[in-house]
Amino acid sequence: MNRICLFPGTFDPVTLGHTDIINRALPLFDKLYIGIGRNTNKQPMFSEQQRLNWINEIYQGNDKVEAVVYDGLTVDCCKKIGANYILRGIRYVNDFEYEKGIADMNRSIAQNIETLFLTCLPQYTSVASTLVRDVLKYGGDVSQFLPEAVVRTIK
Repeated sequence: MNRICLFPGTFDPVTLGHTDIINRALPLFDKLYIGIGRNTNKQPMFSEQQRLNWINEIYQGNDKVEAVVYDGLTVDCCKKIGANYILRGIRYVNDFEYEKGIADMNRSIAQNIETLFLTCLPQYTSVASTLVRDVLKYGGDVSQFLPEAVVRTIK
């Protein structure tokens, strides 16, 4: 059986925190889908196409990584792409409490899909897309928090 994983998020924008989790998860899976979730409660700063382009550029030449856009339940996206794992990054203890609730719900809906948590490296603990967007809104320099592909587009 192939180990296929979905790493869901908004990736608005893709940060070094995201790529840290992705890069460290790659050896664990045969295929890693980056799932750009449509969240009707959030108004994204960057278009879906832009976020897809970033992921495709960052991971070009890596057949194990593929980006998809989805709406609805994450477990439904997993079923559609054949993923039996969901990957989530954890920065703080409260992230874990929040994510565990979602993982428990997902497991109730789809018993065959396992959620795995990776903690981010200490240097990325404060890197959240929300904070990056706030700094960007006010014209601040966020290049230290973003992959080169993202920095090039934002400037």
